[in-house]
Amino acid sequence: MQGLYQLDVQGPGAFEFLDEFFAEEDTDDFVRRLAGDWTKGTWENLKQCDELIVGSTIKWQFKRLSPVDKSILRLAVYQFTHCPDVPPKVALNEAIELAKKYSTDKSPGFVNGVLDAIMRGLAVRDPLGRAGAPQAAPRPRRPMGRSARRELEDINHEQQL
Repeated sequence: MQGLYQLDVQGPGAFEFLDEFFAEEDTDDFVRRLAGDWTKGTWENLKQCDELIVGSTIKWQFKRLSPVDKSILRLAVYQFTHCPDVPPKVALNEAIELAKKYSTDKSPGFVNGVLDAIMRGLAVRDPLGRAGAPQAAPRPRRPMGRSARRELEDINHEQQL
């Protein structure tokens, strides 16, 4: 999240300093590599992440969000859509914790609401409940035959009973 904040505030030129930044923040190679991968992956998919965020921030203009909140939301959305090893609920909870630590008193609730809406809005889920990329538009259907239509009506009628 801190790397994304740096990129948001300083621009893409900050990429050349990220490795140094991560080295100062943590001595564990795995943690530094993971932080770098998530930061670069989020930045490379910024448009998709931002579109999902904008679609779920009904009463807020995206440009008015604080850079900290944007960074938290972007990282979580990237994890929802591109990190199959991170369960969505873990990403959500981590985002809320980051908001508690680095942002305002109202941010954890805001982050929770936005990310919950995004999780519900993502159409594709695997058997483990993993959120995926939004589902492609359905293909046009052929007109239903009379027997298929009657069978569908019967099923609908039974469900109503």
